[in-house]
Amino acid sequence: MLRAGGLVAFPTDTLYGVAADPRSDAAVAKLFAVKGRDAGNAIPLVAADRAQAVAAGEFGARELRLAETFWPGPLSIVVRARPGLSRGVMGSDDTIAVRVPAQSVARALARAFGFCVTATSANLSGASAAASADRVMDMLPALDLLLDSGPAPGGPPSTIVAFDEGGPVLLRAGAVAWDRVLKLFR
Repeated sequence: MLRAGGLVAFPTDTLYGVAADPRSDAAVAKLFAVKGRDAGNAIPLVAADRAQAVAAGEFGARELRLAETFWPGPLSIVVRARPGLSRGVMGSDDTIAVRVPAQSVARALARAFGFCVTATSANLSGASAAASADRVMDMLPALDLLLDSGPAPGGPPSTIVAFDEGGPVLLRAGAVAWDRVLKLFR
């Protein structure tokens, strides 16, 4: 389905997400349309493992240290995108947010696809994120496929971390406490 440009809802270690091929402009445009999301908002990615994440983005020593400590888990790391990704998944500075989730279905989907997949929340833009397959279908009936593995745990979204010259920068508070990230770099 993903190889054909379709959209697939799947559970993560927080909520349900929507997968599309992040290298396909058409699939990413379809994702924005189905969610009613404004173009220009970056779309996070999930990977099956660290090697797959590194294939999508440029990880330095600090980013790899963060990945080794918190992956698999709900922590997204912002890195410069490698060539070949759709402009629609990137931030304005050519970066992406990527993580390896602590959810076997999410990792298996990316592994079967052979590359990272998008992982934006499975909801209409501005609505609360879905923690169940039924809620996903209520909000997003235009999806091509839904992988239902029961309710997602819910809770806060993934923490999003970037780096500047001074060290880690919190872009979004989430499931991994910020003080745990800071302790790693003290």
